[in-house]
Amino acid sequence: MSIDKNTNQLSDIPVSVLDLSPIVVGGTPSDSLRNTLDLARHAEKWGYHRYWLAEHHNMPGIASSATSVVIGYVAAGTSTIRVGSGGIMLPNHAPLVIAEQFGTLESLFPGRIDLGLGRAPGTDHLTARALRRDRRSDGEDFPEQLAELRAYFNPSLASGRMHVRAIPGEGLNIPIWLLGSSGFSAQLAAQLGLPFAFASHFSPHYTQTALDLYRSHFSPSEVLDEPYAMVGVNIIAADTDEEAQWLATSMQQQFLNLVRNKREPLQPPVENMDDLWSEYEKAAVKQQLSSSIIGAPETVKEKLQKFLTDTQADEIMINAQIFDHQARLHSYEIVAEIAKQAEPCL
Repeated sequence: MSIDKNTNQLSDIPVSVLDLSPIVVGGTPSDSLRNTLDLARHAEKWGYHRYWLAEHHNMPGIASSATSVVIGYVAAGTSTIRVGSGGIMLPNHAPLVIAEQFGTLESLFPGRIDLGLGRAPGTDHLTARALRRDRRSDGEDFPEQLAELRAYFNPSLASGRMHVRAIPGEGLNIPIWLLGSSGFSAQLAAQLGLPFAFASHFSPHYTQTALDLYRSHFSPSEVLDEPYAMVGVNIIAADTDEEAQWLATSMQQQFLNLVRNKREPLQPPVENMDDLWSEYEKAAVKQQLSSSIIGAPETVKEKLQKFLTDTQADEIMINAQIFDHQARLHSYEIVAEIAKQAEPCL
């Protein structure tokens, strides 16, 4: 699916999947990981371009904390879809370890692995301290960590002689993406000529600013001749607007729990969110989810077209936090069908 930038019609932009591998109330991480593979296989069949998994820690509702392991599981269970991280939180790790892990993944699944990188902890401060044994590691040295990581894959990028080598990893062409919800990674991706993915699914109000920063400061590189921006968006689709709005209450409860600093599995839908939140909490959740697209196929098609027109995204990545796995599959299938109506393939 895409948008023709001259006519502002859906046409030829790749559509991808972001999977947080949700653990639902009454479910287990084993259930979630099996559902992740099932969704990935369906996404491949439906023509989605890539399938990314996210690193989060100390989250009872997310099963993808060992992100590299889950990427290997998904890649082994699929055949053609690109699989990667959306993202690996680099300050949580030694760059050499990530180079070796993704070098191994690329060696096992050549031409199918993406490495998306973020600089946030992907968790709370206490857990970040448990992950980052060097207590000074707060993400401020992210550019230096990124340079070290890239040099393991391509020693010609090193400022001096490389005494430590990443095996597997060295010499492999693994696409590196920078992820962000503000301007920092947008500007760094532009400076280095790397592709950029923006988290509009939880930071909608900074979307256009970050994309403008990236595009206006972009410097061509060996990786890209021109900017390439992917934008994440929540899409919850169902057969009717009413059903989609009902399904979306699970996502709303998830964000409400973030506002309350509560960590719980993904909750089942409810009939009325006003029974759960205060006016302040409602406003906070609505603000964070303001770019979300919720509805029946025609509603989704119309709103998605407007989203693409507004962002001029080169690719979109869909997140769908839906309690019931079959309803989640159906939501992604609806978007795939919308794409096929606009163009023979995604």
